[in-house]
Amino acid sequence: MTSALTLRVLDELGRSIVAGQIPAGSIWLLDDLVTRHGVSRTAVRDAIKVLEAQGLVRPRRHVGIEVLGQQDWDALSDNVVRWRLDGPDRLEALHQISELRSAIEPMAAELAARHATPEQRRAIDEAALGMQHTGAVPDLEAYLRHDVVFHRTLLQASGNPMFASLAYLVERVLDARTHHHLMPERPNEDAIRLHRRVAEAIATQDATAARQRMEAIVTEAVDAVDEMVDES
Repeated sequence: MTSALTLRVLDELGRSIVAGQIPAGSIWLLDDLVTRHGVSRTAVRDAIKVLEAQGLVRPRRHVGIEVLGQQDWDALSDNVVRWRLDGPDRLEALHQISELRSAIEPMAAELAARHATPEQRRAIDEAALGMQHTGAVPDLEAYLRHDVVFHRTLLQASGNPMFASLAYLVERVLDARTHHHLMPERPNEDAIRLHRRVAEAIATQDATAARQRMEAIVTEAVDAVDEMVDES
């Protein structure tokens, strides 16, 4: 089990790299990190191992720990995604992930219409209804919970484990939009309606309609992020 101290050091170092506060090519010395963070060498070493696995640093014998540039990062690592969405290039990260969603979720919706279990169809339908009810209040935290369940279950219902493994990515984006105040005070009614229509298509096993309606959802998401980028 990773210690709390290791997690703290990992978070502090990872955020500083992703935020650009420490430029690529910088060299860290292990003892300097131990002193700076006031933790044991073991805690620092364990944090460095995680950063190395995610492509943020590279130990160099007789030199130190080299900080790597974004081209080396594991872009789909949960930590890297989280740090980017919390950092100064949040909108760029949102844009990139929204583009990825546009390539994945329509196909996942088509597959879910074909392969979802009755329990998954019911969960998707209930989540869409929950979005409709909490969006009308509005209660953004409750809306977020239903939105997450909708997309997570849809990806799982595709029957493709690779799609299902990316559910965390959609959850991170939805969470970031809500908690960084990038959502409108009242959720978009068209988006809510489209979620209901996707749920209906999956319930009736209409794969073509499920794909087309999900394409409309992710297009709306990309457009919303692009609008935020233009206004920033």
